Amino acid sequence: MKRTWIKNARIVNEGQTHEGSLVICDEEIEAIYEGDEAPSVPCDETIDAEGAYLLPGIIDDHVHFRDPGLTHKADMHTESMAAVAGGVTSYMDMPNTNPQTTSIEALNNKFEDAAQKSVANYSFYFGATNNNEGLIPHLDKQRICGIKLFMGASTGNMLVDKMDSLKYIFKHAGMLIATHCEDQSIINSNIAAYKGKYDEDLPIHYHPLIRDERACYESSSLAVALAKETGARLHIMHISTAKELELLEDKPIGEKNITAEVCVSHLFFSDKDYERLGARIKCNPAIKTLKDRDALRQALTGNLIDVIGTDHAPHLLSEKQGGALKAVSGMPSIQFSLVAVMELVKEGVISIEQLVQKMCHAPALLYQIEKRGFIRPGYKADLVILNPNAPWPVNDTCILSKCGWSPMEGQTFQSKVEKTFVNGTLVYDNGIVNETHRGEALKFARS
Repeated sequence: MKRTWIKNARIVNEGQTHEGSLVICDEEIEAIYEGDEAPSVPCDETIDAEGAYLLPGIIDDHVHFRDPGLTHKADMHTESMAAVAGGVTSYMDMPNTNPQTTSIEALNNKFEDAAQKSVANYSFYFGATNNNEGLIPHLDKQRICGIKLFMGASTGNMLVDKMDSLKYIFKHAGMLIATHCEDQSIINSNIAAYKGKYDEDLPIHYHPLIRDERACYESSSLAVALAKETGARLHIMHISTAKELELLEDKPIGEKNITAEVCVSHLFFSDKDYERLGARIKCNPAIKTLKDRDALRQALTGNLIDVIGTDHAPHLLSEKQGGALKAVSGMPSIQFSLVAVMELVKEGVISIEQLVQKMCHAPALLYQIEKRGFIRPGYKADLVILNPNAPWPVNDTCILSKCGWSPMEGQTFQSKVEKTFVNGTLVYDNGIVNETHRGEALKFARS
């Protein structure tokens, strides 16, 4: 057994911050101490975290690691390294790969692949389609994080647009349904209306006009109506408009069946940034107005929005060339998600305790993840040491995602991830990733 004592930390956990320390024994948290209290049994290693926060590992419920089939721009190894460098210890990967994760065989293959490649812990969504609903009763609820339902076209075009299929999925899922909500008919109508002004492409500032508030709200409204009709457990991903907040309840997770995620990109950027960053911040749903961004930030202070994720979706810069119609949608963000949200803490938008609630506790509760997301004895030692006063600039030399770029380049962050532990192992230490470590498949406490 190896025992590690992390001392002099500012531990942020379950709504409180206190000075203290903890002991890691092999893969688990053995004990937590208040103030200057120390373990009675000597430890093999001591880490002094004076001046730093000790947080539970970030759980990202929304990533596209592009593996298999799209590995020219990302893969599970490179993106999991970027994850742990950003304090993310567990992730849930989307099904729009090649082949798509829409069969039991493809799902099993991704788990087997991750066991060989992933530095962080992992799980995978099963992708619903218009014609694979018969597989849903055969899914292992303790093994997969949920069912992903594209109610709007995305990479790989997994759009589910048949009402019979939608109703069946909502009624028989038996686990969390994570939705991408954009009404494709409204998007198509908007494209037709604007396209006549230009020969081929549309300038990038048309992107939020094409994928507009109405496209998002109409689709999210349908998802909410189906969830209420069937009693399904619905999680609306990447909320991007103030209007969609009207569909949500300001209640703790345990008191509602409909929850929502907001992504770092929609909290950090607004449509004013298209002029500066162009298609680098093109994503679906689109980054919208400053009013929308500020409403999403305000919603974090209560329980309207439950989770902060990333929708980490790498593409090569060559694929991001063009405007609203030609440039691909998606951007890498997982390496900088924690420090970006820490900027909101510095600005007073949310507290450090609220950050931990939205990025650690809430994903664990919402997905019913076993023994992760909290700093508790007996829980897996997924931990992050974060220095809140260590300014550093983002440039291409520090980016670990395979695509090699970030919309955050040129940004100076005020906080820095110093160390990340996954299952008790130090996997990231001040710029160095332990590439040989392998994470575990997440387990879900569902019957």
